[in-house]
Amino acid sequence: MSIPLYQMQTTQSGIILSINAGQELTRRMAALGLRPGRQIKIIRKAPWSGPLQVRIGHTEIIIRRGEAEKIEVEPT
Repeated sequence: MSIPLYQMQTTQSGIILSINAGQELTRRMAALGLRPGRQIKIIRKAPWSGPLQVRIGHTEIIIRRGEAEKIEVEPT
């Protein structure tokens, strides 16, 4: 069952299934390591629809909630 990344709980991990964004945003996310097949973990979620801190491999990044809505993941 896939869900948008922003719906995952803090400390929960998942596998990225798809990124449903425009070409430019998809390219930018890929440059940050956000690609289908990669494992992703939620480190921290800011309150009130704020950004998410995620870990991909050994890299931690902050992404906007709107961008996290475009990333479909399968929780593991």
